[in-house]
Amino acid sequence: MEHADLVVVGAGQSGLATAALAPRHGFARTLVLEAADQAGGAWPRYYDSLTLFSPARYSSLPGMRFPGDPDRYPRRDEVVDYLRDYASRLPADIRTSTEVTSVTRRDGTWVVGSDDGRQITARAIVAATGDYTNPYLPDVPGRDGFAGQQLHAAEYRRPGPFTGRRVVVVGGGNSAVQIAAELGAVADTTLATRRPIGWTPQRPLGRDVHWWFEHTRFDTAPLRRLLTRVPVSVLDDGHHRSALEEYGVDRREMFTRLTRDGVLWADGTKEPVDAVVWATGYRLAFPYLTGSGALDADGRPRHRGGLATAVPSLGFVGMEFQRSFSSKTLRGVGRDAAHVLSRLGRRRGAPGPSSGPSSKPSGDQRRIP
Repeated sequence: MEHADLVVVGAGQSGLATAALAPRHGFARTLVLEAADQAGGAWPRYYDSLTLFSPARYSSLPGMRFPGDPDRYPRRDEVVDYLRDYASRLPADIRTSTEVTSVTRRDGTWVVGSDDGRQITARAIVAATGDYTNPYLPDVPGRDGFAGQQLHAAEYRRPGPFTGRRVVVVGGGNSAVQIAAELGAVADTTLATRRPIGWTPQRPLGRDVHWWFEHTRFDTAPLRRLLTRVPVSVLDDGHHRSALEEYGVDRREMFTRLTRDGVLWADGTKEPVDAVVWATGYRLAFPYLTGSGALDADGRPRHRGGLATAVPSLGFVGMEFQRSFSSKTLRGVGRDAAHVLSRLGRRRGAPGPSSGPSSKPSGDQRRIP
């Protein structure tokens, strides 16, 4: 049976950051298992026009800066290329097209099962499949009887196929607004939300909001735990809001039900609709940890700061608000990975941090090891 010091589940941004930092924390052999046919997590599957709401300077993984103008807002394809390049430079064994199906504890060691029937033993596990693997569809009355097209934002790619159609985009976050804005150019589009959209300026007082998060240390302040219930806010430099206005995209209170050929709005009016795009986010899902003792009755990780509290030598990286506002972002996963690995290393008696990439990006755009 094959053995690794550390098995990382998932080769998205969280898994790659973890693999990059593992040698520094005493893990000599790291194996990364990825279900998809390439590294990069969900990024290759996002819609074509997706633009980061963080500048390139705040969108780097440990050891390698995001290339190009640090003040620009990278597009999806740039992120995909960056992650592929990053993965190619890692001192880790990354195996794609390998889905982890089980993680169990046996005689003080983790045993990882995969869909090819193989088993791998490991001293420690990091679950890095993050927040973007399980699209969430709300239980709206009539959804199963709607005769039109329904798709989650995870399935949406580009506006062309919706030209001339009547579309409702459901959601009040960044993705919902970006998708509605570009659909508005080619389709009769309505944005349905449960509450008015909260707009946050991208550059208050001339500085990007991420600069303020870092330099005021608001990002990691204990206050963040109180703010996880604050309504979703959309970061915008004015472009998306003006696009919604230019293309006549209306914001309406969420419909009460779907009919066979449309929606029933909260005011009692019916409207025919050809397609509904659900930009309603994702839910955590760790099916491979079922039965491991690491999850609660609802399937959510039992953890503190990314360290499992019910089982030993198991960590998580990439969950929303895991330790900060940026925990599931490109700039935040490295910091959380360093925290988790340092504690996993101590628990297994590994030596303390050694030379290698820190959780911060290197000044050299081409460097990781």
